[in-house]
Amino acid sequence: MGENVPVRCPACRREHAFTPPVFPCACGEPLAPPLLRGAAPERITHRTWTDAWVTVRCGSCGRQDQWPQPELGCACGAVLRIPVRPVPRNPPPPSAAAPGSRRADGSGPTAGHPPHIPLPPTSAPPRPKFRPMTIRTARDAVTAAALYLKWLGFRDIMQSPERPASGIDLRAPGLVAQVDPTTRPANLRDVECLWLNGLSASAVSVFFSLAGYADDARARADDLGIPLFVMDLTGTPQPVNRPADELISTGA
Repeated sequence: MGENVPVRCPACRREHAFTPPVFPCACGEPLAPPLLRGAAPERITHRTWTDAWVTVRCGSCGRQDQWPQPELGCACGAVLRIPVRPVPRNPPPPSAAAPGSRRADGSGPTAGHPPHIPLPPTSAPPRPKFRPMTIRTARDAVTAAALYLKWLGFRDIMQSPERPASGIDLRAPGLVAQVDPTTRPANLRDVECLWLNGLSASAVSVFFSLAGYADDARARADDLGIPLFVMDLTGTPQPVNRPADELISTGA
């Protein structure tokens, strides 16, 4: 598991305890991007796919590869890029594998905990660990959201083949969901249109965004009871409001 570091949001000054996502290297060792302790996080206002990857070297086998840039979604709606230590030009020789070390199981990354207090668990049966899908394209973002909704218990999820005019990317019995993979925070109109689609279909409305939410959009979602999630490029959604906490707690 990666090291835990404190991260202060430059927008609202909230402090988070952040642990970088862990993935298995090609050699099987668990590997996390080394965070640059003490460096200020950067608020993401414009996202490009090429800027969303960092170079990480495995200390066990010496392999050097591209990994998703660690990100943290703050409850205020800001999405933060967490600085990573650059790979040294003259790396030390690969260390020997520790005796008895086990291969990574490929389970989902551990991201920074949201500042709100999670709701207590209900009597619903425990779910297995969520296994995320790395996001490289806009279509990957929709697929990652579909996997997460399936993990929450929704069934027969259908993806729209193209970006529909309604904005609804995913449908299932009792569910409509929108996935915004753009570089701008979702706005008030986005949230209200999703709510109207859910109302007309008598379905739960769920919103996923890569760039977070405008303040008025989040406030409106709270009023309407719409779960909001922020996604990073590891494909792991993070709840940013109480309806999202409730959905995670109760499931579909």
